[in-house]
Amino acid sequence: MTILTTAEMDALAARHPDILHRSAWQRFRLPIIAAAVVAYFIFAWWFFAVGKVVGTANWGLAGNYLADWISYEIRPDIEVAADGSMQITYPRFDPIGPNPNPDWLQAKRETVTRTVNIAPASGTSPSSSSTSSFSFMAPAPTQQQAASSAAPTTETRTEEVVTEAVVQMGASRTIDILPDRVVLTRGSETVTLTLDRDADRVLADGALPEWAEQRSTGGRVTAYFGFSGWAEISADRVRIRKRFLGWENFFFDTNSAFFGKSASEVASLIVSGERLDPAQSNLSLAWSDILYNPSWQHLDVWTKLLQTIVMAFIGTLFAMIVAFPLSFIAARNIFRNRPVNQLTKRLFDFLRSVDMLIWALFFTRAFGPGPLAGISAIFLTDTGTLGKLYAEALENIDDKQREGVRSVGAPPATVQRYGVVPQVMPVFVSQALYFWESNTRSATIIGAVGAGGIGLKLWEAMRTNSDWENVAYMVLLILLVVFLFDGISNALRSRLVGRER
Repeated sequence: MTILTTAEMDALAARHPDILHRSAWQRFRLPIIAAAVVAYFIFAWWFFAVGKVVGTANWGLAGNYLADWISYEIRPDIEVAADGSMQITYPRFDPIGPNPNPDWLQAKRETVTRTVNIAPASGTSPSSSSTSSFSFMAPAPTQQQAASSAAPTTETRTEEVVTEAVVQMGASRTIDILPDRVVLTRGSETVTLTLDRDADRVLADGALPEWAEQRSTGGRVTAYFGFSGWAEISADRVRIRKRFLGWENFFFDTNSAFFGKSASEVASLIVSGERLDPAQSNLSLAWSDILYNPSWQHLDVWTKLLQTIVMAFIGTLFAMIVAFPLSFIAARNIFRNRPVNQLTKRLFDFLRSVDMLIWALFFTRAFGPGPLAGISAIFLTDTGTLGKLYAEALENIDDKQREGVRSVGAPPATVQRYGVVPQVMPVFVSQALYFWESNTRSATIIGAVGAGGIGLKLWEAMRTNSDWENVAYMVLLILLVVFLFDGISNALRSRLVGRER
């Protein structure tokens, strides 16, 4: 090991001052860069009010939306009449189907005799004759006759009514509904709500827990039971929203003859069962019920997905075909005319600077909603991007191959064919395959603005704010297609590059 003397150190420093005497930037650049990055993130946090947005976000609502992707709700309404009787009703299109009698809702019923009011039929009166006619010459009814005709009649009926309903919302989570009160239980906590129908008020017996809220005194109470669902209690009605994991009626809806049957029962009917519809076999009927399921619309969704795939393929193919010759004009080492080179490159810049979504909006106005607008948007955007990439690849080729072909006296077209194209074709095809894969995702987005495909279907499902399981279904289909095309594209690119090696 050689030890330098002081004179040798001074001489070395004089010859190479940048080594031993670094500038302030060289000494402190890492701390300065780190401080600048931290300052930028602090500025972005303040400028976009990230803290306020996170603090005021409705995370509970976001959680409900996410839960709706993988679950469904059954929504019974329990109405409380003035005489204390109760009635359980379900929405028309509730997934539970006709004649609902779920085991998680236990109703106590009693036979009672009660008097009910019956409103008179519209436009009739007790004194009206069997033939209804109107004449301007007929005398107008007196006030006493009008009052007697409008007065409701009463009828005594003996019928079965609900006197108590107990809803099981999960383990140790119940809703006990009585004509005058509702008892909510969640774990070790119990809340009693008194129903004052005369004053249209809901009164809580004590303070409400965190999982129940009442925004105004006497107003309705909303009780949350986690993933199991929630309930809304008013003075004359209790709305139940019971959540179940899975997708309801995915294969057969409530109108199908196969609704409510197990997989083995459906298979038995298809294989050896008697025909449910004399006009067609059980297999044909089952397949038709699946394809035309009104809740999930499988055939329409699959058709729109195929439309999206075709949009991406045709748009990318046309862009590649047009960008290929234009890239030769844009490349300075191929087409030696600088004004034309610059004009072509500026055309590429214009086409790719306008976002695909903007092009889709423009063509939707021009052609109307449909796949033609989506194909045109993909075509223009990718023509600009692929043209720029192709031109840059041409400008970086090895001129030795081109000079070799030119040295044997080949014409210019032959020089490009054998001296240039073999070098860039693997790159061109590889980039086109990547854009085809990427445009499968992009076609979904532009479809949401009316450019056709599954994107429009997806937007319609999201806009209803209640069909999030349908959104999840379509998102999964899109992911499967993207994964499939990604694998195909990678395999083709690997084989293409492998042949060249």
